[in-house]
Amino acid sequence: MHSPIRMPGRWFDELATGGGSVAAVGFLARAERSRRLLLISELLSRLEDRPTLFGPAVLGAVWRTVEEAEARRPGCAEELLLCPEVGSWLAHTLRRLHGTAVGPPLWVDTGHLAAVALVAALRAGTAADLVVPAREGAVSLPTLGLARLPGTPLLGFQPVRARVREGELHLTPTVRGTGAIALTVRPLTAPQSAVWWPTHRLPVRPGGPEVALDDTDPYRDLDRPIPPCRLTPRELGAWQRLFAEAVELLDARPAPTPAPGSDATPAAGPDPATGSGPTRPGTLRPEEIRRIVPWPGRMPNGPVEGLSASTADAFGSMVVAEPPNGAALAETMVHEFQHSKLGALLHLFAMLDDDRTEEHYAPWRPDPRHLPGLLHGAYAFVGVAGFWRDRIGDRAADPLELAPFRFALRRVQTRTVLRTLATRAALTGPGRRLVAGLTRTVDGWLREPVDGRAVARARAAAAGHRAEWRLRHLRCADEERAGLAAAVRSGTPLPRARPPRLVPAAERTHWQDVRGALYLRPDAAPDAAQDAAPDLAPAAAPPRADVLLVRGEAAAARAAYRERWSDAPGDPHLLAGWLLAHAALHPGHRRLLARPERFAAAVTGEGPEVWERAAHLLAGTEPPG
Repeated sequence: MHSPIRMPGRWFDELATGGGSVAAVGFLARAERSRRLLLISELLSRLEDRPTLFGPAVLGAVWRTVEEAEARRPGCAEELLLCPEVGSWLAHTLRRLHGTAVGPPLWVDTGHLAAVALVAALRAGTAADLVVPAREGAVSLPTLGLARLPGTPLLGFQPVRARVREGELHLTPTVRGTGAIALTVRPLTAPQSAVWWPTHRLPVRPGGPEVALDDTDPYRDLDRPIPPCRLTPRELGAWQRLFAEAVELLDARPAPTPAPGSDATPAAGPDPATGSGPTRPGTLRPEEIRRIVPWPGRMPNGPVEGLSASTADAFGSMVVAEPPNGAALAETMVHEFQHSKLGALLHLFAMLDDDRTEEHYAPWRPDPRHLPGLLHGAYAFVGVAGFWRDRIGDRAADPLELAPFRFALRRVQTRTVLRTLATRAALTGPGRRLVAGLTRTVDGWLREPVDGRAVARARAAAAGHRAEWRLRHLRCADEERAGLAAAVRSGTPLPRARPPRLVPAAERTHWQDVRGALYLRPDAAPDAAQDAAPDLAPAAAPPRADVLLVRGEAAAARAAYRERWSDAPGDPHLLAGWLLAHAALHPGHRRLLARPERFAAAVTGEGPEVWERAAHLLAGTEPPG
């Protein structure tokens, strides 16, 4: 009989700060092992009940291969089961069997179990004779690489016979007359060639652990299988350099700083040589990362730089777009491993009850989010804030001295989301404990002194994103909107505020916070003498009004936003910018930024000439003569 999994409360509380000791993270990894065993048990049970789901492969032969490998080298099969590649494949295949996912012919997904068994035999030095699925003439071997049958490529999905003897793999096509020929390769030692693409490895330290850089496994994406996308030599070299820089940065032990919410001085981060010691939010042992997947495609709305993602099905794995430098990669690794930790916690504890309605504000997203997404974002960005907190004053890691702004921005944004979770989410007992722990961390950080100019810029960037988000996604109720317009036109009393309604998803458009990005380095913004040409991308030439605003020239920025209105009437970006500039000139009017959709409703159909009068009206002050 299996004993229940019981997590010591001290480990939960360590993780609830946003950090977590090596022991606490190790417990999560062991819990993921138990989950994988349950999932593989369910898969085997379903395949035993319906053998036809397995296609041309024979389940008994596959499982005997796994058992023989485990008997020869104990722990070999279990180690393979815990790899991210196998976790993603297993979860996807079970979703296929439950009818909640799509993919190739079902026998290709279920038959991938035979490829897992082949790898177990290769690692253990045992024999195997199995049938495995080939995709366009290529057989994927989880954690090892991709074997490509030479000759005329097989089209679509075909079964291939696989024979393993003493570390040698022999693949033979079962479909005759295609032109494809047999292949023999030694996957554990063979160098890269036209027929063998080994999984790239990124060494954490010389002679130490390695992180997979996976560009071939079909299950390396978040859910649906994808084709291989081999890195070019230039791309591979860039990833190797960036990873080495990121590891050096993560291994550096920052100077001790006060613990959140206390006057005590904690120990520094974990010793990179031993992995022992406490870990604070933002610290990461690079060897805890199991796999990095270069972003495999392009986004429909722009470049992928800075994008990353992960799935709870693959603990320690992440999909990452090539970053500009090692610090950006280190930040991303921290960010995505936070998601892995929370995903593992959510496999153990229900944190909240929610219908996943996407209606809440997330400061790091352009779209409304559901409450589980807010919880994941809060946990991830506590890690990001901690990462930049530890870089403050480190000129080697932060030569442009941007860490104070980044820390100040992420701490205030994360606190906003934690407030939403505490007041809007139906949290369970563990959920309340987690949110309370994260809140204590961030509240302690908010009491820490940071460069005043960086804090001011961070608050302005946060306020600007929130104001524009509300203008794009929220509308006043019809009766309130009519009353606001009447108050501006004829002086009738202002209607009482009501809960706004969310703009339907079909009416939303993608947007980027181009103004917020300028606050990172206002000194690097281009000359504001001229508006950007209409054919230039915002990132290349930001609007003159935005540049004026972030440089503190509020009066000129307010006038510039008004001037642009005739060219783009109704543009939420311009209206939000005008409100930000106006609030900078009239600090008592900052309440307008709390509900900017009321201001938008009040001036609908009116020109900029009435905006200042409307602002004074809604702020409850007398307009200038």
